Amino acid sequence: MDKLRPLTDSIRAGGYRFVEAAEMRALLEQVGPLTDWAAFAESWDDLGPDTYMADGGRYRKRRHAVFSVRAEGIVRRAAQPHYQSRDYNTLNGGIERWFEPVAESIGSGPVLTTVLTFCRDLFDRVTPADAWHVEVHQFRIEARTGEAGRPTPEGMHRDGVDYVLVLLVSRLNIASGVTSVHDLTGRELGHFTLSRPFDAALVDDAQVMHGVTPVEPLDPAETGHRDVLVVTFRRE
Repeated sequence: MDKLRPLTDSIRAGGYRFVEAAEMRALLEQVGPLTDWAAFAESWDDLGPDTYMADGGRYRKRRHAVFSVRAEGIVRRAAQPHYQSRDYNTLNGGIERWFEPVAESIGSGPVLTTVLTFCRDLFDRVTPADAWHVEVHQFRIEARTGEAGRPTPEGMHRDGVDYVLVLLVSRLNIASGVTSVHDLTGRELGHFTLSRPFDAALVDDAQVMHGVTPVEPLDPAETGHRDVLVVTFRRE
């Protein structure tokens, strides 16, 4: 049985697929090991602040890395800035943004290698490519009393790439954070909440827009957070 067929069919037909944690973990484990998951998840405790937030917010932390992904293998590229035009990111676009790099042990570790291999195999089925320009983002969105965290401060948006994976790593002491997907006319196609580690969203960025509602702490005395891995694939 072709385990990827339901995903490719959903992406082609509707522009996205929400994959629940158990299914996503099983799909990843068919591709490679996840043996460093504990260290992978803990690395979100060591992200640097995003100092480019045009809304003045200090609720987002991140690290970034760039890879070239081909059938022959995965190669990490030298650090480079993340750039989006204002057509795709009206809040923070239009400038080169430099972020602290993903730690070498995480970038070359089993989990991320498995995730990138899975994405390559899946997206190659939807749109074959000789090579992919891949950007990896570790995001932590923090929520405090009086300061909600905004996972998508730019609002409903596209990323300006071909395909996107959003993988939940951790969710602690937060409410909301509902992901919604809309077609390019603004009509909602569906919504869901990434609530458990390995819950994932797969998005065809050319077909749909996506956004996430702000998160607030369940216990107002404690800071909450939403940790996700975002991987974007663009044909080279």
